[in-house]
Amino acid sequence: MPGTRKLGRTTAQRTAMLRAMVTFLLENGKIETTNTRAKEVQAMAEKMITTAKTNTLHNRRLVLAFVTKEDVVTKLFSEIAPKYAERKGGYTRVTKIGPRRGDGAEMAVIELI
Repeated sequence: MPGTRKLGRTTAQRTAMLRAMVTFLLENGKIETTNTRAKEVQAMAEKMITTAKTNTLHNRRLVLAFVTKEDVVTKLFSEIAPKYAERKGGYTRVTKIGPRRGDGAEMAVIELI
């Protein structure tokens, strides 16, 4: 997994959280989360999109091992990845939106470009 941020969780919890957030990002195109989580999700989502740009059975199985919903994988291979076929990278954008009201954590929006 990219990055060395532990995000205050054990390895299994962190992996499960990132899988869910990447799936939600690919499903909806945009999520609002903390800045550090957004940076980790950005790295994993870009890896999934890069893998999906080559539509082979092996790549589909690699993505299915990480993304939790089959219909999201189908959407990734049929709609999202072909849109970025000519692009070398930078499929997502992280925009800071200021502190969260309750605890002051720095919030950000991550979205597909």
